[in-house]
Amino acid sequence: MIKKIIPTLVSLSLLAGCSSNTENTVSVEPKVTQVNKAHLYYNGNIIPMNTTEPSTVEALVERKGRIVYVGNLAKAKDQFMDSEQIDLEGRTLLPGFIDAHSHFGMVSNTMGQVDLNPPPVGNISSIDQMLSALKNYKAENNIADGEWIYGWGYDESQLSDKRHPNKRELDKALPNNPVYIQHTSGHMGVANSLALEKMKVSAATKNPEGGMIGRLPNSNEPNGLVQETAMYPFVGHMLQVLNSKQAEFFDQTQDVYAQKGITTAQDGMTDREAIRFFQSQADQGKLKIDLVSLAGFSELESNLKDLDLTFKTYNNGFKVQGTKIIADGSPQGKTAYFTQPYLTKVEGCEKDCTGLPSLSQDTLNDLFKLAYQADNQLFIHANGDASIDMVIKAHEYASKALNQALDKDRRTVVIHSQFVRPDQLETFKKYNIEPSFFTNHAYFWGDVHLENLGKKRAGFLSPIASADKLGLKYTNHSDATVTPIDPLFTMWTAVNRLSRSGKVIGSEEKTSPYQALKSVTSHAAYQLFEEDKKGTLEVGKIADFVILDRNPLTIKPMQIRDIKVVQTIKNGKPVYDATQEVAETAK
Repeated sequence: MIKKIIPTLVSLSLLAGCSSNTENTVSVEPKVTQVNKAHLYYNGNIIPMNTTEPSTVEALVERKGRIVYVGNLAKAKDQFMDSEQIDLEGRTLLPGFIDAHSHFGMVSNTMGQVDLNPPPVGNISSIDQMLSALKNYKAENNIADGEWIYGWGYDESQLSDKRHPNKRELDKALPNNPVYIQHTSGHMGVANSLALEKMKVSAATKNPEGGMIGRLPNSNEPNGLVQETAMYPFVGHMLQVLNSKQAEFFDQTQDVYAQKGITTAQDGMTDREAIRFFQSQADQGKLKIDLVSLAGFSELESNLKDLDLTFKTYNNGFKVQGTKIIADGSPQGKTAYFTQPYLTKVEGCEKDCTGLPSLSQDTLNDLFKLAYQADNQLFIHANGDASIDMVIKAHEYASKALNQALDKDRRTVVIHSQFVRPDQLETFKKYNIEPSFFTNHAYFWGDVHLENLGKKRAGFLSPIASADKLGLKYTNHSDATVTPIDPLFTMWTAVNRLSRSGKVIGSEEKTSPYQALKSVTSHAAYQLFEEDKKGTLEVGKIADFVILDRNPLTIKPMQIRDIKVVQTIKNGKPVYDATQEVAETAK
């Protein structure tokens, strides 16, 4: 534990003037058995996250995986005389971070793919480097001719070539293997000729609804690029190929999340087979942290009829919360659906290029009605304002068709809400719809959005400050694998909104550190209907904590990204300890 293992660091003072004198406790016997030994945390910045403005308390006590005391240190020591006292030595204790939206399964699957990310995530800055990485991967892993090779994370906007690779370039690098590489957005990819052939994509193949197949100049011959629904066959096949390795990478994936202070992870779109796999891992006692899944909308009707599938209820640490719908595409990939056109050239479009809705309004209406009738919580991917208009219309249609109140407490979540308009935020508040923002876009693609969308639209991306003024319970996420899993970096992007080039993307939408913390703790618990169990440090709640080496509320805003997770605690037990890592490295 911290008191005995972790070397002393420079102590940080408590928030000036913010210490709380209010005790939050339950009646307990003064003596406890060894089995039920309590753990008393003190001498640090213990931030409960249950107040409108930042506050701290002197002590917190955990026993048997639950918080049993929050308040005055002297009273805690008196009431829990036999507790193990854990000196935080000036560090910061917070509720465990709750992942508002990422793709646990995709994070796991990347461990069997070629990393094609640009800096600072990876080191691929050109198509030539990408091709070399693919060739080296085949050689280093002794991959036989005929076997599929997958890559992930490429971003044409960050390549010196400033374009997507094409099938001919992939053919030249790997002529004897089917190859599919996934764009960092997760909304498109590039296949080589063998992969296109295996997925039966040819010059005669028409664009599917909500998708686009790239073509060679002055020809119907595919160039390898497949966007939105056109990529679904490739991604589906990739998941089939990589699913065999899920068990191999399952523990490693959990560790990736735990190392970042996350005690509740999310798989942001899960098919039925993957749901069964996750539940099997949970039933075998393999979950170190909680895992929340969102079922795919294509299986909504069958899932609702499946008596073996229960929504919103944990079973050994795993639950299926609701259903994920994809309403549009990616803003950096120029497939997000807008009311106003993109300002730069869009591949496959000649004029008035506003992006692509993934579903028709009628289809979206029907999905909403089916879900609302079954009290199934909906999470809708919508980046552009036109797709958000469609979501609002579907909500109105389903509510009226079912004679339900427009503001019923369904907690429908619009994932990303990246370029939501101010009037749409007001409608969210009116209808009890919550946004889950993605401020990492300000850093990774802020410069790209300025070019593609202009200053006004780009500056209002993920507008947490405006949402906070309206009283919305917004969250903020990484969308991993799109950007790395790191709640502290996500906080940093919300507070600073700096782009790669150092531009501030919408200074008026900068958040306070406390607002940014809410988005990964208390608000994230609320969106998952778990506010009575998680998200704040209060008596009776689950003892999910993260301990940081510094206080994000008091250090300089630019330093937030440099804070380190010292320990992650799930149900009162450490699932990650940085000092143990240091000790292992020393050996």
